[in-house]
Amino acid sequence: MRIISAQEVAGALKWPALIERLASTFREGVEAPPRHHHAMHRPDGEATMLLMPAWEETGYIGMKMVNVFPQNSNAGLPAISGLYILCEGQHGTPLACIEGGALTSRRTAAASALAARELARDDAESLLVVGTGKLAPMLIEAHAAVRPIRRVRVWGRHPDKAKALADTFRDRFDCKAVTDLETAVPEADIISCATLSTEPLVRGEWLQPGSHLDLVGAFRPSMRETNSECLARSEVFVDTYAGALGEAGDILQAIDEGAFRQTDLRAELAELLRGAKPGRTSDSAITLFKSVGASLEDLAAAIEVWEALERG
Repeated sequence: MRIISAQEVAGALKWPALIERLASTFREGVEAPPRHHHAMHRPDGEATMLLMPAWEETGYIGMKMVNVFPQNSNAGLPAISGLYILCEGQHGTPLACIEGGALTSRRTAAASALAARELARDDAESLLVVGTGKLAPMLIEAHAAVRPIRRVRVWGRHPDKAKALADTFRDRFDCKAVTDLETAVPEADIISCATLSTEPLVRGEWLQPGSHLDLVGAFRPSMRETNSECLARSEVFVDTYAGALGEAGDILQAIDEGAFRQTDLRAELAELLRGAKPGRTSDSAITLFKSVGASLEDLAAAIEVWEALERG
């Protein structure tokens, strides 16, 4: 069994190939049972263990184990860590143990970019990233792979971290840190949120016609990055219905508040990619994509890593 490091994952997962791999896997489908979600009470706060299996009908088999420790920011460590086990499909023999943090970050950002490819306006050139964690730079790179991004703004709870992230991209974009979301949100064509917030950060009244809102951070019913008006004003799409209706706090809390209904969901990503349901209805529509992550995405990314490395 091969051990694949984070550096090898990063080298193997080129954005165009990974995004297209995700697209083809969503279109074709895999077996993906609901993920196991376990709360763990640690001395310094609650953490979460996620177990995410998936397999092709006659091909690869895989499972990811992820630990989510929001309190890791206090120690200067990433909130998410884990590993992925990829097996061949004929006999179930393990092929690789893949570092899970890099795999998760890249497949999450690629799924957001895939949704933006289907939903954001073709001429979207300004991006606002809300959050400064490990996923934030990936979102910048991935969105720039599918849309002509020229202007990037970064907001974070810690302005010094936002500035440091912005500085790393200044040679590629007009990239600056911002401190006022109320001003920054209306100026962005794409707003991408990757936080573990339990309180709304983006408000619906700030969204401009034609914008695209990408929500990938909050993954539990108690978490949210938006207020209900964001959902009420938007054409809302999700990665999977099961994940969104089971765990997406932005959606579930808006439903509880009476501002949104389950039947208001326009489509899940597979339906968009298969052409079964339409995407954005007009250039002036506001689109919203809510992702909580799917084991299909992990399996697709792990296969892409394995086959890229095997090709050399």
